[in-house]
Amino acid sequence: MLAEQARSSVWLRRSANAVAGGAIALSVGAAMVETLPGQPWGAHVATARAVAAIVFLIEFAVRLWLVPTVGDATGRTRLRTRLRYLLSPLGVIDAVAFLPWLVSLAVPLGTGLLELAGMLTLLKLARYFDALGLIAVVIAREGRPLIAALTAMAILLLILSTAMYLLEREAQPEIFRSIPDAMWWGIVTMATVGYGDLAPVTSLGRVLGGFTMLLGIAMFAVPAGLLATGFAEELRKREFVVTWQSVARVPLFARLDAHRIAAIAALLRPRIVPPNTVIVRRNDPAEAMFFIMEGEVEVDARPHPVRLKAGQFFGEIGLLHDVPRTATVAAVGECRLLALAVADFRRLIHQYPSLKAEIERVAEARQGGASSTFS
Repeated sequence: MLAEQARSSVWLRRSANAVAGGAIALSVGAAMVETLPGQPWGAHVATARAVAAIVFLIEFAVRLWLVPTVGDATGRTRLRTRLRYLLSPLGVIDAVAFLPWLVSLAVPLGTGLLELAGMLTLLKLARYFDALGLIAVVIAREGRPLIAALTAMAILLLILSTAMYLLEREAQPEIFRSIPDAMWWGIVTMATVGYGDLAPVTSLGRVLGGFTMLLGIAMFAVPAGLLATGFAEELRKREFVVTWQSVARVPLFARLDAHRIAAIAALLRPRIVPPNTVIVRRNDPAEAMFFIMEGEVEVDARPHPVRLKAGQFFGEIGLLHDVPRTATVAAVGECRLLALAVADFRRLIHQYPSLKAEIERVAEARQGGASSTFS
């Protein structure tokens, strides 16, 4: 019964996500088609926009109704919880997705507002794709260095634009009429875009232009490097947290303190194995042992195959005795594993003799024809 309810819940969530994704595609598509000159699909565009807006309205109402029931552990009242959702970035995006269409039913909106609202629905994807949320996290964490880099770029832009204005204003008074006009040249030159609508003609102006290009390449690399480093650090952090939580659930490590679990988690590498995939093969060199986090594997043991489930491990015999694999192990369904390389395994059992003793006990039992279950 519980399994059926879980499957039903997963199916319902996936169906709702698919409907929401289809509505976003409809809304964006309608906004794009609406801008085509002389397009004959006005009625179809209006219908698509209406269908998408109705889906967004229903989604908004459901979220507004259900939000007080989800994790209200802080003691907030239902009204405060709903207000918190309404004022949150995702709540505002959910409202903007349908409100312009709703208003347009009563009051004609200016040209472009419905198209803009349609494009803004793309921001709803942040709810379904963790990568988009990751961007916001990285920008928030690297905010101060980014502001410092952008401030330095703005200062350089003003100085270089002023210098170019002074050098070119007499040679090209109709183009470099003011410092703001020269700033357009400055930004496209620092970005090495070079539209060609503003270009220096004096010798000193061209020298300054070349220097500005080189400086722009260096300056734009700073925020790019900050964001790249921030992404890498955040991904490592999230991977470590997931691995730590997974390690803490393994019965073999259940009695360890948080510090030791963190040390072990740093050694493990997550792996996703598709169904019916051979993970290790008999007589192959033993390069790692594996802990099963989710799923089930089948060990081609003799005389009868053995199945191992979440919480168990395999591949330890080859590492303990420095021998080739003694059995072939394949995934029954999709499995999530944590791999411990041979060098890390030896370092681990040296640091924690109790773990070595437990692993040896399981290995001896398996070699004797039994299988151990950790539960």
